[in-house]
Amino acid sequence: MKRIALITTVALLLTAANLFAQNGDGALSISLKSAQDYAVEHNKTLQNSSLEIQKAEAAKWGAIASMLPQVSASLGYSNYCGYEMNFSGMAISMPATGTLGITASMALSGQQIIGVQLAEMSKDLSDLTKKQSEDEIRYQVAKVYMSILVMQNTTELLERSLENLESLHETTQNAVDVGAAEQTDADKLMVQVLSLRTSISSTNRSLEMLENSMRLQLGCGVNTKLILTQTVDDILKPEAILALQNESFNIENNYDYQLLQKNSELLKKQIDLKIMGYVPTLSAYYQYSGRTYFGKKEGFNMTPPNLVGLTLNIPIWSSGKTWSDVKQAKITYNEFQNTIENTRDALLVQERQLRYNVTSNYETYEAQKLNLEVTERVFTNVSNKFEHGMASSLELTTASSDIISAQSNYISAVLNLVNAQIEFEQLLNRK
Repeated sequence: MKRIALITTVALLLTAANLFAQNGDGALSISLKSAQDYAVEHNKTLQNSSLEIQKAEAAKWGAIASMLPQVSASLGYSNYCGYEMNFSGMAISMPATGTLGITASMALSGQQIIGVQLAEMSKDLSDLTKKQSEDEIRYQVAKVYMSILVMQNTTELLERSLENLESLHETTQNAVDVGAAEQTDADKLMVQVLSLRTSISSTNRSLEMLENSMRLQLGCGVNTKLILTQTVDDILKPEAILALQNESFNIENNYDYQLLQKNSELLKKQIDLKIMGYVPTLSAYYQYSGRTYFGKKEGFNMTPPNLVGLTLNIPIWSSGKTWSDVKQAKITYNEFQNTIENTRDALLVQERQLRYNVTSNYETYEAQKLNLEVTERVFTNVSNKFEHGMASSLELTTASSDIISAQSNYISAVLNLVNAQIEFEQLLNRK
């Protein structure tokens, strides 16, 4: 029993800790995949999309129900207050009566049948829209996640440069104090140190904004500390990018194109709905009427207890209204076909552009990565020479500016590559 109680206590503590972290007073460790899953699960827009699917399902069953029998019942009581009806000199008593009526009716038309089909298609459209929204959220989370990682790398690079410059400034200032260097050399380094500190502060503010954006997408507390468990290198893999460049584009897999096709099917079905205006409507009904007399004598009752009826309503002439409705529906459908063709062409052009962007940004990323490595080696070399009096302050300042510029270019290249990769994957509907 003690062991069971201990296990229960530990489980409760773990659950509380998890809720504690998600409510904004602790830390939340997340990978990219877990962040995307968490956002999809808690996103309010997606929850509304799920409700739209349920509403479409209910509308479908409402359309089906309109073709099924409708049954209603009625109860009535009548009291003629002692009145007697005189019929050819014969008095007929009118006692109080109670009535029971049951009516069952059913109507069937072509428009009802098409309406059920339209309701089913609307449900499919809502489901497809939900899937598109889900993927959109996943891609947005990926962009923010990667941007946070890149900003963290930026801060690390800047802080490393700041540490080197502060060390060089301290060394130079010491040399100035003993008369081995000029004050202007130390002042130039101090200006760069201050500039780097400002850049670090600005980067940290941008990082905080990105983390707040991630908190909103995840639906966690504003004070929750986010711990990203993956690095840029874990996600940005050259082999995956090269494989992406060689991947073919199937426009049928694109959500935008799929939604257009679904809407086209709906519009085509609208033509059938209008054509059904020419089709007869069949209705049938059954009616039961029961009557009970509360007096000593029964009254005069001419109402049959059972009644069955059929009606066939045939449209003959609508002064061209049905014809006009059909023609408008056809024109709307043809207009939409032009929209689909334009969108198809635009998607094919977009595919070429995004494929080019991935290739171009990948080449830029590789070049800037190499440039950063070279610039860091040059800066280290110039710094060592400066400490031994073999390089001027101008050379050191130039090398320092070069490495800061190289770091900035590298970060921009990473962000551009990440955005190009995500946008191309979204176009391809790549899972």
